[in-house]
Amino acid sequence: MSESQATAIQPDSPPSNAIDTDALIIGAGPIGLFQAFQLGLQGIKAHLVDALPHVGGQCAQLYGHKPIYDIPGIPVCTGKELVQLLDQQIAPMNLPRHLNQQVQSLSRLADGRWQAVTTAGTQFHTRSVFVAAGVGAFVPKALKVAGVDQLAADQLLYHPSETSSALGRSVLIYGGDEEAVQAAIDCASLAAKTRLMHRRDTFNAAPDQLARLQALRDSGAIEVVIGQITEVQQNAGQLQALQWMDGEGREQTLRVDWLLVYLGISPRLGPIADWGMAIEKKQLVIDPATMATSAQGIYAVGDIVSYPGKKKLILCGFHEATMAAFAAAEYLQGEKPLLQYTTTSAKLHAILGVHHPQH
Repeated sequence: MSESQATAIQPDSPPSNAIDTDALIIGAGPIGLFQAFQLGLQGIKAHLVDALPHVGGQCAQLYGHKPIYDIPGIPVCTGKELVQLLDQQIAPMNLPRHLNQQVQSLSRLADGRWQAVTTAGTQFHTRSVFVAAGVGAFVPKALKVAGVDQLAADQLLYHPSETSSALGRSVLIYGGDEEAVQAAIDCASLAAKTRLMHRRDTFNAAPDQLARLQALRDSGAIEVVIGQITEVQQNAGQLQALQWMDGEGREQTLRVDWLLVYLGISPRLGPIADWGMAIEKKQLVIDPATMATSAQGIYAVGDIVSYPGKKKLILCGFHEATMAAFAAAEYLQGEKPLLQYTTTSAKLHAILGVHHPQH
């Protein structure tokens, strides 16, 4: 898409169901979460969009239980612990989250704002945009076997955030990571039948999860099936059974009426490449003093950006989010913001909900 296409002027009467906001953050990894914090300190209200069903992005998904040693002031923490701390830090900002969806189009309105539309049909009219998409939107890897495309949307779920719909059903969880193991554990007390299928009888999960899984296997609450799905059998979109192949190459059939798939996630730059901003080697080109892209009102931070001397480190992304927030405050409020300190500023204390005892 050319620059002229990306910034095409839209009609003056946009849809009335759009969400109006000062800022839209695309990407809920650590940098996106800290971006929300820095914007909140500037008094800028934001909304957050991410392709995954939970916050944390790559940090939570790929490094959930792996140690991180280079976060200032935190000698060691796991990816999930870091995300939990950042989530706790932005609690005073009351940040609305729009998860399990991607921004698929971004275009400029006649009044200078940006209109963003997600894959879930959510629309935003925003004065500024912050792209914190890492190496792209992390999306679940799809199950590619015969019959999958004919299933109704609620028959096969990828990395679902909750499993309450397993109640009374015959469920198969497909995958071998900690999310798959936890889903099997959660379904065991709800489903009529819970099966966990993986290509081998080893699972990449925390020791306590593995111990719980083994106990449920021993009791018969979970059946582990070693093999791979080869075909999905359905009737009018409703899942009926799965054809699968065991380690000896034999085809077998399982009666199943709900399928949860955990095959991992992969990054895709996706529609970001079509939004008309300057891109170099699949990264957005920005001004490191402001983190502004080539499109007015759009900023980018984290691994998605490129500039001389750029380092792909979380702590560098935190710095970039701070620079972007100050630049956006000047852009949105018409004057350069004062540098205030959270140790002493009554204004920032009010934003953060800090209460001082009466003397």
